Amino acid sequence: KHLPETRSLVGIGAEILGQLQEPRAVSELWERVRRARGAMPLSYDAFVLSLTFLHMVFAIEHTAGLIQITQPDR
Repeated sequence: KHLPETRSLVGIGAEILGQLQEPRAVSELWERVRRARGAMPLSYDAFVLSLTFLHMVFAIEHTAGLIQITQPDR
């Protein structure tokens, strides 16, 4: 069965990463992702699952109440 990219955890995760030019609160990030999707609906559950996926693969981190892209060790 085919799952459109816009509904997959990886696809939604890419949209989330695209909104993280700077650290953001979860509520702000949720609103920005929803607004950017326009007419394509997104459930909060799918959003949270995608955040969890990104955290599990060390793509994002939660620091001082803000979500940000993980900076590679230098």
